[in-house]
Order: sequence, then structure tokens, then C-alpha cells
Amino acid sequence: MLYKIINAQFISLFIISLLYSSTLLAELVNIDNAELQNLLDQNTLIIDVRRVEEWADTGVIENSQLLTFFDKNRNFNAYKWQADISKLSDTLTPVILICRSGARSKVVANWMINTLGYQNVYNVEQGITSWKRVSGKTVDP
Repeated sequence: MLYKIINAQFISLFIISLLYSSTLLAELVNIDNAELQNLLDQNTLIIDVRRVEEWADTGVIENSQLLTFFDKNRNFNAYKWQADISKLSDTLTPVILICRSGARSKVVANWMINTLGYQNVYNVEQGITSWKRVSGKTVDP
């Protein structure tokens, strides 16, 4: 009888640890331009979180999904963004985020991991400005 109780407790603990292990394995990885190019060569999904006027100003990396997170007043609609990103990716698919300098995309990346449960999120640490500075190609949005 004691064996069955201990066995049941072990199984319960094991199941709970499996449920929480996925969030423990989630990570935000800051990447530079070389790592960005490597991920782009692997067709990793890239999402540009800047605003429309910013896309027009600098262009965007080819094949970027354009999905504004913050408006010009730094407000955001979490429900709309969650619905929009769920059309592009599931929580297990690696995602690259880019903004102007890497600051907003890092905030969004952490939010995706901690709130939405994404497992592999890459943040372009110095953003599109660094990409363009090293002659990274962009296209019109």
C-alpha cells in the first residue's frame, strides 16, 4: 500500500515537472548580424515589431513579417498582437524579432516567453540600424 502511495506521488511529481520544464527551457537569445544572417539562411521566421513609418524610413529585411507592437505613445494591444502572431507561428517555432535598436524587440521577446510561452526567441541586439550599417540588404515594406 505504501509503495502505491509513493509511486503515485512520484508520478504526480514527474508530470508536474514535465509541465513546467517547457517554460524553464525557454530562452531569449540576443544575436548579432552574423547570427541573424545564419538564421535567415535557415528560413527562420523574422518579425519586425517597428511602426509603419519606421519600415518606410529604413526598409525591412526581405521576408520579414511586419507586426507593430508599440504605437508611437508606447501603448500596445496584447490581445490583438497575440492573435496576429498566432497566425504566423506556434510557441515551439523559433522566431527572430527586430526593431530599430534592439530595445523594443527585447521587451517583446521577453513578453512572448513569459506570457505566451514561446520557447525560442531571438532578439537582434542592435536592430535594423546595425544591420544597415554593415550593408545588410533591406527592401521596401
